[in-house]
Amino acid sequence: MLDHLIKGATVVDGTGAPARTADVGLRDGRIAVIGTVTEPSRTSEDAHGLVLAPGFVDPHTHYDAQLFWDPYATPSLNHGVTTVVGGNCGFTLAPLNPARPEDADYTRRMMSKVEGMSLVALEEGAPWNWHTFGEYLDALEGRIAVNAGFMVGHCALRRYVMGPEAVGGQPTRDQLDAMLGLFHEAMDAGAWGLSTTQSSTHSDGDGRPVASRHAGPAELLALSRAVGEHEGTQIEAITAGCLDQFSDAEIELFAKMSAAAGRPLNWNVLTIDSAVPERVPRQLEASDRARKSGGRVVALTMPILTPMNMSLGTFCALNLIPGWGPALALPVPERIARLRDPAVRAEMLARARSKEAGVFRRLADFGRYVVGDTYSAANEGLTGRVVRDIAAERGQEPFACLVEICAADELRTVLWPMPTDNDPDSWALRAETWRHQDVLLGGSDAGAHLDRMCGAPYTTRFLGDCLRGRSLASLEQAVKMLTDDPARLFGLRGRGRVETGFHADLVLFDPERIDAGKATLVHDLPGDSPRLDSRAIGVRAVWVNGTEAIRDDVVTSAVPGRVLRSGRDTETVSTR
Repeated sequence: MLDHLIKGATVVDGTGAPARTADVGLRDGRIAVIGTVTEPSRTSEDAHGLVLAPGFVDPHTHYDAQLFWDPYATPSLNHGVTTVVGGNCGFTLAPLNPARPEDADYTRRMMSKVEGMSLVALEEGAPWNWHTFGEYLDALEGRIAVNAGFMVGHCALRRYVMGPEAVGGQPTRDQLDAMLGLFHEAMDAGAWGLSTTQSSTHSDGDGRPVASRHAGPAELLALSRAVGEHEGTQIEAITAGCLDQFSDAEIELFAKMSAAAGRPLNWNVLTIDSAVPERVPRQLEASDRARKSGGRVVALTMPILTPMNMSLGTFCALNLIPGWGPALALPVPERIARLRDPAVRAEMLARARSKEAGVFRRLADFGRYVVGDTYSAANEGLTGRVVRDIAAERGQEPFACLVEICAADELRTVLWPMPTDNDPDSWALRAETWRHQDVLLGGSDAGAHLDRMCGAPYTTRFLGDCLRGRSLASLEQAVKMLTDDPARLFGLRGRGRVETGFHADLVLFDPERIDAGKATLVHDLPGDSPRLDSRAIGVRAVWVNGTEAIRDDVVTSAVPGRVLRSGRDTETVSTR
């Protein structure tokens, strides 16, 4: 007898094959039968007019901490994501050196600063009862509703072995050997491989460059070779050039790391903008160079424009504009005084519009910002208005006008920059870029930057756009890009397709309604901390390993997810 039967669904199986109408029967957590099914089942449902697809795979998240207080990985699970990849960008919660209890506090403060996680939530929401990476994985086992796999963060490896000297120091031979031993131990326990960062935007809780930014090529290549000694492993890496355009040295480094491991390396995130036509070919040079040297470098890119809110009062992307950090780190009264100085604003604008600002140049057109939440009588009626229009009424330059609006709220004003790359040419360039063999959809950062952005709903929003909007990809192509493509890159065993014998990770949705709701601020984290959330629209149900986890955008309280461990749950994806 089947456990559950889904009758008459339009099955889009993830391979890119044409959709077909079929019944799909589930048994013991797997897809038991597809076709015209007459076998009895304990439960069943009529799915005529609905699409049944594989559960979506999000290749870049930061759910490492959130899963402890939110085993459903919301809102990703609501939007059909059944498998998440965590431990990205060089940042993980393990391993922690048992001889230095203070390392846990350092890690929490680093994650709060670099990934925009609530420090209170990190302190109160996770048990912090592990030291080894295996113990961290064990702490999640059996209590999550999604499938989750994790890379090992380079910063944690360095901190464990080198202590505070990990920031600014170089490992001795013995320390590097100890780091490699710790890394092998983590991969033996099921870690998916190495994640590392050398991005200039990544600083720890003390404002210093994170540990992995101090690693040289020899250290990175030694760790990469170690990746290749384990089955089903990967590399994820970030450099400063990921934000705009790679240097020759970065292209060479990525190619060498992938070739040394004999494993794919993915990076985040490829920004596509018709105003900068040279960016895409330059960034994909890393993929071309890697293939020539026996490696494979894969660029992640988002298929939607992720709205991000900004503020002059809290840490956000504005702080990452070169030269802006010191002014925005001042106490609020001093910050307001600095921002009101015309000379200071002129210098800040010049830095924001310079080549060194890279992708952050997109934030420098302050006339295109929309005013969000306000908090003072002086700003009453401004919510939803464009700064350019307000500035024209007041006879002010846009940045000066924006500063005065924010100053009236003691810098608490929420600001929404309108995207500069929402033009037809940029969307046409995206569609073309998605067809490249080394481009993968993803890069949501779900679980991070919680009150600043909400990338988790990219799956449903993209499908809605394909079905009823720009139609840049067919339904079958879009589903493949969200399911089988990432599953095959990471070597997931038996996932990513609606296929007999595969794990029953499935999403059932209404093609006429599938979409994502507007991002709204909610206070549901430990300590009443805020985050942006988004409703899933048109998602009827989500199954993880054959168990219903979502029904009509509501979690069922089941926790059928698994910690996916390298080798057991992933197979090697060779670059050769």
